Amino acid sequence: MFDISFTEILVIAIVALVVLGPERLPKVARTLGHLLGRAQRYVNDVKNDIQQEMELEELKKLKTSVHDAARSIENSVRTEINQFEDLKAEMTPVAPTTPVSTQKIVAGTDSPPHFPATSIKPAQPLVPSKQSTDDATGSEAHH
Repeated sequence: MFDISFTEILVIAIVALVVLGPERLPKVARTLGHLLGRAQRYVNDVKNDIQQEMELEELKKLKTSVHDAARSIENSVRTEINQFEDLKAEMTPVAPTTPVSTQKIVAGTDSPPHFPATSIKPAQPLVPSKQSTDDATGSEAHH
C-alpha cells in the first residue's frame, strides 16, 4: 500500500514514543491499528464493488450480443420458412383432388377401389420382449 521500509517504521515508532510517552502510546497504536483496518476494509469493499460493476457491464454486453444473435437466427429461419411455404404453394396443384370416400366403386364389384400397397409397416420393437424370449426358450425345452 505505502512504500515504507522497516527502518522508516522504526524511526516513526521511536518519535511517537518520545512525543506521546509510554502511557498513551499503546492506546494510540491500538486506535491507529483499528483505523488502518477500517481503511483497508473500505478500500477492499470499493474495489469489490467496482469489479462487480465491471462484470455486470460485461454480462449486459454479452446478453445483448446473444439476444441480437438469437434475433438474427430467428429472422433467417422465418425467411427460410416463408420461402419454403411460397415454393410449396407454387408446387401444389390448383384442382382439388377427390376424396377416397366419394370415388365410385369399380363396376361389377362391391368392393372399394384397390390401393397400391405401401411400405409402411407397424413398428417392431428393437429389443425382443421378455415373453417372446420365454416362448422361444420354452418351446425348445418342451421339444
